Amino acid sequence: MKIQIINGPNINLLGKREPSIYGAETFESCLEDLKKRYPSVVFEYFQSNVEGRMIDRIQETGFDSDGIVLNAGAYTHTSIALQDAIRSIAAPVIEVHISNVHKREEFRHKSMISCACVGVICGFGLDSYRLAVEALLNMKK
Repeated sequence: MKIQIINGPNINLLGKREPSIYGAETFESCLEDLKKRYPSVVFEYFQSNVEGRMIDRIQETGFDSDGIVLNAGAYTHTSIALQDAIRSIAAPVIEVHISNVHKREEFRHKSMISCACVGVICGFGLDSYRLAVEALLNMKK
């Protein structure tokens, strides 16, 4: 099984950025934990602060991956283009957020991409990624 993880803007600063919201762990540490926990899964990882690059990656991997875990960051709340990219591929996409966006600012309560994803996981810290991987594995059974 091959799972693509795509992280959007500012996720490259995990461990440094607002640790009271996002924690002190880096994403690289989270990815290593996922690889150890699921040795039979091939994980591909991509992060960009640029919306167009995220769309390119979705299109590049959306037909040969078994699933995509997508944390679109702030683009979640603004990007119809990401929604269109998700709708245009074959791989199921799970939207992930580290924080519980519904306990935060009002503008974070609306996602432009949820309607194109098979599910949404939010509020479980970096464990949200593991939960998304579990969901994709269960979909393949």
